[in-house]
Amino acid sequence: MLAEELYGRFPQADEGDLSRLLHGLVRLETLAKIANDLGVAQRLRFDRRPVGSGLHASPSDSMLADAMEAVFGAIFLDTSYEAAKKAILHVYAPLIEKLDASAIEKDPKTQLQEALHAKKLRLPEYRVISAQHATQSNLFEVECVIAQKGLATKGTGTSRQRAEQEAARVMLQQLEK
Repeated sequence: MLAEELYGRFPQADEGDLSRLLHGLVRLETLAKIANDLGVAQRLRFDRRPVGSGLHASPSDSMLADAMEAVFGAIFLDTSYEAAKKAILHVYAPLIEKLDASAIEKDPKTQLQEALHAKKLRLPEYRVISAQHATQSNLFEVECVIAQKGLATKGTGTSRQRAEQEAARVMLQQLEK
């Protein structure tokens, strides 16, 4: 639905640009923001066990994103594809209106890959150094290694992907020096 909308709005954009636009719209943080804006959190029921028991009185971004996806799925299952499409596009309209296909920035991992390719170097290797799994949040530490250059950087994030992006961002800065 969103991919179809983006394709129609940005017919000159290439597949990579459309993919990055779509990713920005369906990522966890965006779905959580939409859920917050719609007041979904206030309509969810939670087990009120003490903190540390595994369940909390307020939802995480992940829970909000899941709830928003469930709402969209329920609309589809209870009505039709067209009704779900209409609801989704209505909710996403303010975000879609702000999109500018010419201002799409590639993520750090993609930028690093392209920079290394241009220099005829092998792709970096990403290694998980540590992973801490907590009830409400995870913390990953990842190392980005470019063996041919003898370079290594570290990044942290709440997911492996975010930690890899951070390590790639630091590596790009190091390569620019």
